[in-house]
Amino acid sequence: MPAAVPETLEIGAIVTGLGGGLALFLFGMRQMTEGLKTVAGPSMKRLLARLTANRFTAALAGTIITAIIQSSSVTTVLLVGFVSAGVLTLNQSIGVIIGANIGTTITAQIIAFNVYKYGLVLIAIGFFTEVLAQTERIRQWGIVLMGLGLVFFGMELMSNAAVPLREWPPFVSLMQQTRSPLFAVLAGTVFTAIIQSSSATTGIVIVLAGQGMISLETGIGLILGANIGTCVTAILSAYGKPREAVQAALVHVLFNACGALFWLLFINHFADLVRQVSPSLHATTGGRQLAAEMPRQIANAHTMFNIVNAFIFIWFTGPVARLANWLVPARPVPVGVHTMYLDEMFIEQPSVALDLVRRELVRLAEMTGVMIEKSLQVATSGDTDDVKSLASADDDIDKLHGAIVTFLAKLSQKNLINPQPQQLHELLAIANYLENIGDVIDKSLLENARKRLKLGVAVSGPTTAVLRPIHEKVHEAFQRLIDAVRTSDRKAALDAIESKESVNQSAADATAHLARRLVASEPNRLAAFQVETDIIENLRHINTLTRRIAKTVLTGENDHPRSEEQSIAGQAQPLSGVELSDESGLEMSSPNVPNQE
Repeated sequence: MPAAVPETLEIGAIVTGLGGGLALFLFGMRQMTEGLKTVAGPSMKRLLARLTANRFTAALAGTIITAIIQSSSVTTVLLVGFVSAGVLTLNQSIGVIIGANIGTTITAQIIAFNVYKYGLVLIAIGFFTEVLAQTERIRQWGIVLMGLGLVFFGMELMSNAAVPLREWPPFVSLMQQTRSPLFAVLAGTVFTAIIQSSSATTGIVIVLAGQGMISLETGIGLILGANIGTCVTAILSAYGKPREAVQAALVHVLFNACGALFWLLFINHFADLVRQVSPSLHATTGGRQLAAEMPRQIANAHTMFNIVNAFIFIWFTGPVARLANWLVPARPVPVGVHTMYLDEMFIEQPSVALDLVRRELVRLAEMTGVMIEKSLQVATSGDTDDVKSLASADDDIDKLHGAIVTFLAKLSQKNLINPQPQQLHELLAIANYLENIGDVIDKSLLENARKRLKLGVAVSGPTTAVLRPIHEKVHEAFQRLIDAVRTSDRKAALDAIESKESVNQSAADATAHLARRLVASEPNRLAAFQVETDIIENLRHINTLTRRIAKTVLTGENDHPRSEEQSIAGQAQPLSGVELSDESGLEMSSPNVPNQE
């Protein structure tokens, strides 16, 4: 006959306490992570860029970032963004993933200090900070504090709810079964996979240990299982995502699973080592001493496990990267124009998303540059097929431009902090100017070509030779602009801006040449003159738009950080003039960008 439930055991109260405490813990973790992503995201991005020169500094960067953000999943998303943008290699990202696992142990160390009693204090401070904050950044810090308080308060609720379970025979029997290391690992894996938080599993294990309900060996087994179970989060987040995301998730799985299975074989010896290095509390004895020491021991075991794993795997980043490339090969490139770097998984990481937009803008600029390069030949001597081919290139530019603006429109709805709103609008302006250049070629230069073909007008060799210097200077200035957009190269942007004088001089020389030829006794001389002068003006228009883009790049580099109030005002106004449509994906009007001539 099954054991009777003690009269004092209130199942409803226990379930409510454990379930409510876990819910508050998870919600607090999410609030804290979201707030930290907003206020610390740009700094984390710069840290990643600086500390990934080799695998050791990359691991340090992963440790620091994850210790601050307290989410290895967020760190992985940052990584995927940098790898996708070509800023980091897969080898460097592996080092960061290794360090991220060390950073996640900070939560366990904090919880093991029995800080539950400060939960309500932090919630109160965080709430009033958020409500009374005058700036967005301070408001986000209030959310962080409130989230941390909810984590502590949730732990306290779970700890108090678990006290009666020490005397409940069914629960005692279940805990006895987990003395099997393999069962403990499986239980930790399944539970973490369900709740999607290894930090929560670790917190619950520390609560059970603090009540004297589990042994150190069992606690270590559950922690090992949590390290495996958290890989499910990485796998789910990478599903349907770019190849780099899948590779990063695979590295996470290999690192955690192999490390946990390795330590499973030596779990008893590992527990003895942890007891030796962890401090003893001589003021208490017996069960009370074990319950007091166990949380610290489990937290230390969690940290030691990840540090030793990192030290072992750090030497094999190269082979692991090659294995990931072999297991997740490059996908076939889709037919037609498509974005290479934009993915909505990065919308929640504005600092990364803005970098990826800039990367996509470089592609858009390169496509526009090809149109500029071909434009003079098509305008002066191209046939109907040449005209159709260049018009098709403008259609491709329109599609990519639409995808970029749609992405920016969605990004503008997120919590952006100084100077992200201004960066977003600068990128939007660059995208629109590039699309306008394509339109100048399609709707003006190509219209000149169609007119020439319709009237049977021929542009003479000498006239083409006079037009060529203008075209070369316009194309050269645009190539310098591409360098400026790609690397925020100030010198390249200035070179593009300073092209105005030489382009105008060449245009003046060509116009004078055409004026002299106007009296030539050739058929359709007036029609030819109109076509040729239109070509000159359209090339000058392209150069004008090129210089505007260059000035926008310089503005982004030179602007001093705006005040928080300006930042909030910027982010409170989503992109105007953008209207999503079902068919093309986007219908939009250019932003109100002042004429900078």
